[in-house]
Amino acid sequence: MTLTVPCLFGLESLVADEMKRLNLQEVRAENGRVHCLGTQADIARLNMNLRCGARVLMELGSFPAKDFEALFQGVYALPWEDYIPKDGEFPVKGYSLNSQLHSVPACQAIVKKASAKRLGEKYGMEMLPETGSRYQLQFAIVRDVATVYLDTSGEGLYKRGYRAQGVVAPLRETLAAALVTLSRYRGRDPFCDPFCGSGTIAIEAALIAKNRAPGLNRSFSAQKWKNMDAKLWQDAAQEARDREFHGTYDIWGGDIDPAAVELARHNAELAGVGDCVHFEVADAAKFHRDSEYGQLVTNPPYGERLMERSEAEALYRVFGAACRDLPPKWRVLVLSSHTEFERSFGKQADKKRKLYNGMLKCDLFMYGK
Repeated sequence: MTLTVPCLFGLESLVADEMKRLNLQEVRAENGRVHCLGTQADIARLNMNLRCGARVLMELGSFPAKDFEALFQGVYALPWEDYIPKDGEFPVKGYSLNSQLHSVPACQAIVKKASAKRLGEKYGMEMLPETGSRYQLQFAIVRDVATVYLDTSGEGLYKRGYRAQGVVAPLRETLAAALVTLSRYRGRDPFCDPFCGSGTIAIEAALIAKNRAPGLNRSFSAQKWKNMDAKLWQDAAQEARDREFHGTYDIWGGDIDPAAVELARHNAELAGVGDCVHFEVADAAKFHRDSEYGQLVTNPPYGERLMERSEAEALYRVFGAACRDLPPKWRVLVLSSHTEFERSFGKQADKKRKLYNGMLKCDLFMYGK
C-alpha cells in the first residue's frame, strides 16, 4: 500500500531520509509530504520511529473529482468494509487546493455520505452506530484530483507523551527534532540550548543520542483497529528498543526562568532521558563553554509573541557576543522569525534554511562548518 507522511514545509528531505533508514521502498518527497510503499508492519514502525513527520496516512485511493458526483462515486467505489467495522467511527476532514470543488464542508459531507452508503449496504444497516474505535478519514483535493486516506496516528506525532504542559509559545517536538538533526548532532559532542524553555530541543537531542524511538511512550489510532494485529505494534516497539544506545552524553539546557527549568526537568524524566540531560537556571547572555567543539541549537524569543521587538534585538546582541566567544569549531543553529536577526546577532549566517514554526515563517540561521 502507499503510505503518506505529511510534514512541515522545509522538513521533507529529513522525513524522506528517516523513511529510507527504516528501509521503506519507493520513498518520494513533494511539498509538505513524503510517500512510500509499505505494509501494515511499516505503519507501526513509522508511527513508532518518525521524529520529524506529522502523522502516518494510509492511502485508499485517488481519482479525478471535478464535481460532487465524481467525488461521491470515487469515494463510494473504495472498499471501506475492508477497513472499517460495522461499529467503527469514521469522521471526515480534509482540504482542497486549486480545484473546482473548493468548499471543504461540502466535500466533507459528500465523502461522509458516500462512505456511509457503502458501509451501510455492506453491513445491511440503515444507520451505522459509530460507537467503536475511530477510523479518521482524510481527503485531499489538489488540481481536481481527490486522494482519500485513513489516519493511522490519531494525535499528531509531535505529541510524544512527555509534555503534558508547556511554557508560552512552545516549539513542536517534530520541529525540535529537525533542528537537532540539521545540526548533525549524533551524541558524541557537547550539546547546548541556552533558551531551553520547557526543554524540548534538549530532550529531542537526548532521544536522538540514545537512538530512542519517540513513539514508545504513546498510543496510536491504528492500534485499536480490528484489521491490524496487535503483534505488529509489539514487534515495532521491540525492534526500536533493540536499537537503543546506552552511553554518557553531555546535553545541557539553560533558561533564565526557574519555573521553565523545573518543567524541563520534569519533561525529561517523563521522556526517559532525565539521566542524560542537565538543566539549570542560566542567563543566555553569559553563555560560555571551553570545550573545543560542540553544537548549540536554540529557539530564542522572536519579538512577535513573547516580548517586544526591541527587547528581542537587545537579547540577540548580547547572545551574539557570547556566541562569538565560543571556540571556532562550535556549530550554532538559531531559529528565528525576526527579519533583522543577523544584524542584531552581529554576524551573517554561513547558511540559512526556511522553516515554519506552526504557521510562523522562520529562518534557521546556521553558523559553523
